[in-house]
Amino acid sequence: MDPTGDKRAVEWLVSVAPDPEACRFEWERNPLGVTLLPAGLAWDVLIVPGDLGHPTLDVLTSCLDRPGPVLADFGEGRMGFFVPPGTTARWLGTGVRGAGRGTWIVVPYPGRYTGGTRWLVPPDGDGTLTDPGVLELALHEAAARVAGAGDG
Repeated sequence: MDPTGDKRAVEWLVSVAPDPEACRFEWERNPLGVTLLPAGLAWDVLIVPGDLGHPTLDVLTSCLDRPGPVLADFGEGRMGFFVPPGTTARWLGTGVRGAGRGTWIVVPYPGRYTGGTRWLVPPDGDGTLTDPGVLELALHEAAARVAGAGDG
């Protein structure tokens, strides 16, 4: 991502903070390169196990020009897909956790190595999110691929 895109992504992300300017100021100086941001305002996050998340991201990138932001935790044991706010209140899915209104998520600074949580697909600064219906279909396709790989 180019530095201009990083700046736009940072501004988009901190827009949900109680004090966006203070959040951005602290985040830029945080040696860990992460901050806590509230979910449920501009986005929700659907969190899936990494062994399903990676094939899901593969499916999404094969059918979309650009999916919404995707996070991976340290070791990529879990992946978080950014979806429209309110999605987690309606989501029913085994093994999928949601971070929506009333929850906070750890967010790495776009374009900066953190050594822990990192962007697999960084935010574009325009607010692009993954459509929940498309994500659901991608999860089903990925689960079928994972199950098929285990049959061999």
